[in-house]
Amino acid sequence: MKPDIKICGLKTAEAIDRAGTRGATHIGFIFFEKSPRYIEPDDAARLADRIRGRAKIVAVVVNPTNDDLDEIVATLRPDILQLHGDESPERVLTIKAVYGLPVMKAFSIRTADDLKRVEAYIGIADRFLFDAKPPKGSELPGGNGVSFDWTLLSWLDGTVDYMLSGGLNKDNIAEALAITKAPGLDASSGLESAPGVKSVALIDEFFDAVEQACRPEMASGS
Repeated sequence: MKPDIKICGLKTAEAIDRAGTRGATHIGFIFFEKSPRYIEPDDAARLADRIRGRAKIVAVVVNPTNDDLDEIVATLRPDILQLHGDESPERVLTIKAVYGLPVMKAFSIRTADDLKRVEAYIGIADRFLFDAKPPKGSELPGGNGVSFDWTLLSWLDGTVDYMLSGGLNKDNIAEALAITKAPGLDASSGLESAPGVKSVALIDEFFDAVEQACRPEMASGS
């Protein structure tokens, strides 16, 4: 079965339109000012309107205050909030109650112990996103273009709904899917010609590679 595909960190109409044409199920906008993919809520809202109703609009935030969320939710009208910081289970519950939106909780993974932190959020977060831990010196919680050991995800049972993230691109996506059978994929830096600059050609190549990997003969290993 073809996974959900989220293209994250979009900033241009051209990239939004191509992602939509190729069948992206989710579109992510980054509201973290240190990121090269940062976008103002007003600009994100204008871009989101190009694809609203055809893909889920995801607002990606890092340890947001309620004031941050008030502006983003009112302006963007997202379908999902992605929390990519150190938000506790209690904070996730509060955000869901205040804004009435599903929450995707991101975790940075390097070891099995990192993955076990998910247990406290099961039944609280609506979905998870598993990204690689940032390399030393990076100020970005995600979008660093690095992957983690995908075999760690074998610890999960089939009830945990998640998106796989971290350095996914046209060259490694077949292997990632073969190892994880991930129900969702999140791609960002692997689709860029420069930090924060999405390449329409790389978006096309990524979707081509996913489609190839999901063909029945590929999935069966024949």
